[in-house]
Amino acid sequence: MDRQLFLDTETTGLEPSEGHRMIEIACVEMINRQLTDHHFHYYLNPNREVEQGAFNVHGLTRDFLQDKPHFENVMEEFLNYVQGAELIIHNAPFDVGFLNHELKLAKARITAIEAYCGVIDTLAMARRKFPGQRNNLDALCKRLEVDNSARTLHGALLDCELLAQVYLAMTGGQKHLFQETFQTDIQVKPQKIRQRTVEGELPVITADEEELSAHADFLKILLENNTECLWASEE
Repeated sequence: MDRQLFLDTETTGLEPSEGHRMIEIACVEMINRQLTDHHFHYYLNPNREVEQGAFNVHGLTRDFLQDKPHFENVMEEFLNYVQGAELIIHNAPFDVGFLNHELKLAKARITAIEAYCGVIDTLAMARRKFPGQRNNLDALCKRLEVDNSARTLHGALLDCELLAQVYLAMTGGQKHLFQETFQTDIQVKPQKIRQRTVEGELPVITADEEELSAHADFLKILLENNTECLWASEE
């Protein structure tokens, strides 16, 4: 079973080293390239204010988050959920940095999520596939014709769902091309095979005296070397 999880977080700011915290975490599950309804999603109480710049991105306020669980309250559920899976993250260093910061603060049984799960960075993947172009999630949705009309603000769960569609489009292109190549309405009609009959006897070309002499010399060499020769026994 190939189990992959699309993961995204929202935070109070940009740098965990400055005391910023996660305020939303979400995962969307995919098994053998089929999305399931087995999601993981929590809003989190950061015990601090949300920076204005971050609020402008996701619209989450401290008042809204006040009654939400702390990360340490959902940590074991999260670790059990992601165990054995591969994480697919857009701009993975950002989310991994915050996850590891939260794990450290919560004194988790692991200190590095990348040592616990495999991690794929779709931003790095997109930069290789589309060099020199904008590769944020909105730009990729537009380029790959993924409908993101519901994305007025960033949200971890919605962004995971969009990332799943983007990832499938980026990694399924060859399969789609294969299907287009061989799906056709052209019908091939059976054709009659014409047979030709050759009349008369075919000519038989016999060896001349020089060729017969050379053949006899060759058989003599084989016999002198005790090599079994069917032609000699037949003659």
